[in-house]
Parts: sequence; structure tokens; C-alpha cells
Amino acid sequence: MDFFSACNQISGLVENHIEDLVGTHTGGETIGMGADLTPTKKIDKVAEDCVIEYLKEYPICSLLVSEEAGEVAFDGDDGTIFLDPVDGTFNAVAGIPFYALSLAFSEGGTTKKGFVRNLSSRETFTAEKGRFARCDNKPISVSDVSRLDESAMSVYGRKFDPTRVMQIGQKIRRWRLFGASALELCYVGCGRIDGFIDIRGTLRVTDAAAGILICTEAGGQVSDPEGNRVSFPDDVKSGRCVVATNGHLHHKVIEYLR
Repeated sequence: MDFFSACNQISGLVENHIEDLVGTHTGGETIGMGADLTPTKKIDKVAEDCVIEYLKEYPICSLLVSEEAGEVAFDGDDGTIFLDPVDGTFNAVAGIPFYALSLAFSEGGTTKKGFVRNLSSRETFTAEKGRFARCDNKPISVSDVSRLDESAMSVYGRKFDPTRVMQIGQKIRRWRLFGASALELCYVGCGRIDGFIDIRGTLRVTDAAAGILICTEAGGQVSDPEGNRVSFPDDVKSGRCVVATNGHLHHKVIEYLR
């Protein structure tokens, strides 16, 4: 089955399975510890379980890497899928309509396809490496903003060390923190914000792989805070810092972060 067709089916299943948990205390109950070494909420586990069951029946990959289950092998086509079943768990549990399903297909160490769906609005972002970036099947591109004092950015920093983000925060015009990194990367890709900066060191490949592909295929630029290529380990225990911009602002952001 085609990756994007499968993703559409998976997202429908996830929406149905978590519908009664969105905006509830029950959805936010901690029911264990995930492979990423963070507490597993019930809404995350329910969403992940239905994706795993789908892939058992329709194995479009040989390996799934997900935040709660870790690695799950399938007798399917070559390739790895990186899954975040509910990106923005707090938002989902709180009833804030900004949380997403994120799926990225990787082969030979390269992310080839990405799919991010806002599970509340059903707005869907897709990308295929070297071919397209789309929102609801319409082409997208980054903004043309080239001045920091005219830019809107999502900026996340460590609570105990705010110095680096304050350097850039004093220069940008608007801060917008939405609470779901996969969607925020897509928002850079479609020009709704001009940058996404996360220097907490907690972004994992499952959080970011699909969003980064969508952003870069739409003309954006992504690096670490020093301007180097971001390299994620395949496991979900280690996080990274990510800087994503429309490209026009990238070197300026890196300069201030330094």
C-alpha cells in the first residue's frame, strides 16, 4: 500500500480511538514509562496501539520506531517508520485543538516521506523528498520575511538557562509557542511562522523527522544551534536541539544563538 494512503487510514483510526479521551482527565492518566524514558499517558498508548495493529495487518515497513513502544519489527517492506502517535499530548488532554499524528518513512538512513495531521482540524501536511511539500494537497512554501524584527517565531528554551533564547527573543517581533513541534515545523514550511527554535535538547527523531522534511521541501532550512546538520539517533532515548527557519533568517538566528 502507498505510504500516504496508509497514513490517511491510520489517522482516521487514531482519531476514532482517542476521540473520547481528548479533553479528559482520563486521557492524561500516566499508565507507564515509555521507551523514550518519559511517562506514557493513556491517550498516547491508545493511539500507538491502534497504529501498531494496523501495521501488523498492512506492514508497509520492516521497523517501527515509536516513543512509547520503542522498536517494533514487522515482516513487511524495507524501511523504517518513525511515529509520534500524539504530538502535543498536553494540548490533546487539555482540549486545545493543536495536536498531531506524525509519521516519517526512512530508507537507507534518509527520510523519504513525511505526514503530519492535526488530529483536531484534520489539516494535513505531506512531503516527499525531492518532489513536493503540501498542505491538504496544495503546494506550500516558506515566508519571505528577512528581518528578525518583523518575524514571528516559536522559541523553546530551558527554564534554568534562558540566556540563549533571550538573545534571539529580544530581536524577533512575535513569540508563538503552540506546543506541538511537528505541526510547528510544518507551520514554518507553509509560511505561518518564520522560524521554530528548540534548544531544550529534547526533540527526538519521532517528534521531528516528518516535520523537518516538510519544512525543508517547502524551502526552509534546518540545522542545530551552531548551524550544523541535525543528526538524530534512531532510538528515542536521546534528544536534539533544532533550529528551523524560512532560510532568509537562518544565519541571523544562528548568530544570536551563538
